[in-house]
Amino acid sequence: MSERDNSLFGEVRRMVRTSGAVTGIAARVAGERFLGIKTDKGAHAEDLKKILGGLKGPMMKVAQFLSTVPDALPEEYARELATLQANAPAMGWAFVKRRMSTELGPDWQGRFASFGQEAAAAASLGQVHRARLPDGTEVACKLQYPDMPSVVEADLRQLKLAMQLYRRMDSSLDNEEAYEELKTRLREELDYEREAAQQRLYGLMLADEPAIRVPQPVQSLTTKRLLTMTWLDGSSILRRIEEEPDLEERNAYARALFAAWYKPLYRYGVIHGDPHLGNYQVRVPDRGINLLDFGTIRVFPPSFVGGVISLYEAVRDGDEEKAAHAFETWGFRNLPRETMRVLYKWAEFLYEPLLQDRVRRIQETDDPTFGRKVAEEVHKGLKRTGGVRVPREFPLMDRAAIGLGSVFFRLKAELNWHRLFMELTEGFEEGKLAERQAAALAAAGVPPG
Repeated sequence: MSERDNSLFGEVRRMVRTSGAVTGIAARVAGERFLGIKTDKGAHAEDLKKILGGLKGPMMKVAQFLSTVPDALPEEYARELATLQANAPAMGWAFVKRRMSTELGPDWQGRFASFGQEAAAAASLGQVHRARLPDGTEVACKLQYPDMPSVVEADLRQLKLAMQLYRRMDSSLDNEEAYEELKTRLREELDYEREAAQQRLYGLMLADEPAIRVPQPVQSLTTKRLLTMTWLDGSSILRRIEEEPDLEERNAYARALFAAWYKPLYRYGVIHGDPHLGNYQVRVPDRGINLLDFGTIRVFPPSFVGGVISLYEAVRDGDEEKAAHAFETWGFRNLPRETMRVLYKWAEFLYEPLLQDRVRRIQETDDPTFGRKVAEEVHKGLKRTGGVRVPREFPLMDRAAIGLGSVFFRLKAELNWHRLFMELTEGFEEGKLAERQAAALAAAGVPPG
């Protein structure tokens, strides 16, 4: 059987496995909405998680992404899918050798002084092996699982069907553009040469931030399906939190994370779109962080970044006219005033920690479900006012804010968030950002898109 046939049958099997879950969602939600049949959506969501969690990588990543986009899926499903983790079975050594030979040629082992046979870590689209170059440099080799392009395309088709069904039945948000954004980012993530360029970009943007380390790609050992980069030593932030470090250490991690995400945004119009806890490590000895996994990167036009700052100013000043203009800059078109006021409540929630010039926690209530409750209120308001179309620019920004906020909450960090924000945005000019952005993208070799 040819590789193309294997790819086709693998995709069909995958669609059969996910189609059952999608059909189940449709039947249960439709039954409750149109026929009055009460169903246990919580139990069904658990079943859905088990089905999707057993798949290899992309659908898990999609589920994590959607769990942070308000109203993309029913709340029960979003809550369960948010707990998914990468659990793809590791490729065995014999298979790894064949894959490495395909990427670097039959003499590939001669290009390393040593190469770990066991995977050191799992990524959403591949697995990582630790190796050493002949000059002694320790490296990480991220090797993509086979047939990932067809796997991603099958997942995307199933995802589109699920989102369309939910949109017709219950959702107050039109997530068609959010789907297009996710599709673009997932397809880009398959290209490890692109990720290597984005890694170089972050190395440039954060070069003067000693608390933040970015792995550097080894270009001669990188292909579209193999990314070789310098190895960084670090540990899990969750494990470190469980060890109850003091406030000064927790604040150091929070300060570095804030700079790692928001300095690139406000100075270069670039955001790391995946604040998953596995995508950074802490370095206990010097209280810094390692920033990892650069497959999901979004480059915004300078006007969008200007809109982010304008929305902050609108919330600060209680200026509805400025808020309406900022939302339009973000891509929300033709908003009725009542709908804009509902979205404004979400903006107040996101910007609230930045408004007060004092040291404080990111969220001053100890209720971990507070953000979900605000989202539910916004959802109800949007349904009441006729819904809204979510622009492509929104999901990754929203995901970064919610994802990082949850980390700051777990850290119980106490910082002056207002001053951190003002230091990055003071003297902002769209023209200067455009110049910095163009120069950095060109220097790193990031392709357009």
